[in-house]
Amino acid sequence: MENKKTSILGLRTAIYKVGDIEKAKAWYSKAFSSTPYFDEPFYVGFNIGGYELGLMPEDYPTAEKQESVVTLWGVEDIEAVFLHLLILGATENEKPYNVGGELMTATVKDPWGNIIGLIYNPEFKLP
Repeated sequence: MENKKTSILGLRTAIYKVGDIEKAKAWYSKAFSSTPYFDEPFYVGFNIGGYELGLMPEDYPTAEKQESVVTLWGVEDIEAVFLHLLILGATENEKPYNVGGELMTATVKDPWGNIIGLIYNPEFKLP
C-alpha cells in the first residue's frame, strides 16, 4: 500500500467554550501551569507543549456540554494531574484507568462543563 502525503498536518488547537473568559483564563493558567500567549476578550490562547489550548466566550453559557469529542492531553503522571485538576475545582468524569498495556486515560469536567481528557502513553512519540 502506498503511503500518500496527507493534506492534514495534525492537531493544532483544542478550543473550550466558557461562560466567563476571565475566570476561565485564571483557572486554565493554574490547571496547565501556563500563561496565555494571546489574550483578547474574544479568544485566549495557551501554548501547551507545542499545541494550542483556546478559550472562547459562549454566547449562551451552559454547563451541559455534549461529550462527542474528547481531547486527550499527554501527561507523565496521570494520577497527580487528575488530582491537581480536582483540587482546582474540576469534577471527576472518568477516573484514571488502564486502556491496554501501559496506556492510561482519565477525564474531568472544568467549571464550565467542558471535558478535559488526560492520557499517559509512553509509546507515543512526535515525528
